[in-house]
Amino acid sequence: MAHVSHASHPDVIKRLKRAEGHLRTVIGMIEAERSCLDLAQQLHAIEKAVAAAKKTLIHDHIDHCLAHAAEGDPAEARQAMGEFREITKYL
Repeated sequence: MAHVSHASHPDVIKRLKRAEGHLRTVIGMIEAERSCLDLAQQLHAIEKAVAAAKKTLIHDHIDHCLAHAAEGDPAEARQAMGEFREITKYL
């Protein structure tokens, strides 16, 4: 199945860039010997940001790509269902 850009992609990019900035900050915090509590809190925020980006991407894919494929020919629908099974392992 060909890749299609979706309306959610700019939002996903924003979330990932924000997480990237947070990650750089945490590296600086480690180098500055900040407390483990502060570090753990910031790493948790990074994990949540990445998880939210992944969830948005996968849900958008399910909503648009697979729904569109299901309306097409049976071979395309079978391929879409296989892809659906594959992508759900990342939820």
